[in-house]
Amino acid sequence: MVPIQEISVKAVKKLQDQEESFLLLDIRDQWERELVKIEDSEFMPMDTVPLHFSELNRSIKIVIYCHTGMRSSAVTSYLMNQGFENVMNMAGGINAWALEIDPSMVTY
Repeated sequence: MVPIQEISVKAVKKLQDQEESFLLLDIRDQWERELVKIEDSEFMPMDTVPLHFSELNRSIKIVIYCHTGMRSSAVTSYLMNQGFENVMNMAGGINAWALEIDPSMVTY
């Protein structure tokens, strides 16, 4: 089994600041997304990933996030098993983002 790649919230913010082309994928539940989200992220709830992963662009970097990084870790592993090579879990999830990048964000 191949270990999943993780990326820190600071590294994700750097990608955004450098305007690098990548997909920031929010796999949380709808109620969580309505509460707080990271700008420019796309939304695909975790339970819909098996139905819609074929819509994802395999040629760009995909960074997946959830609340704390546990669910996104599972989705990262799932996508790797589907043949995705450039997919990463955002360590600590949106909770780490709020703590380290944007303290104005609501935490839950």
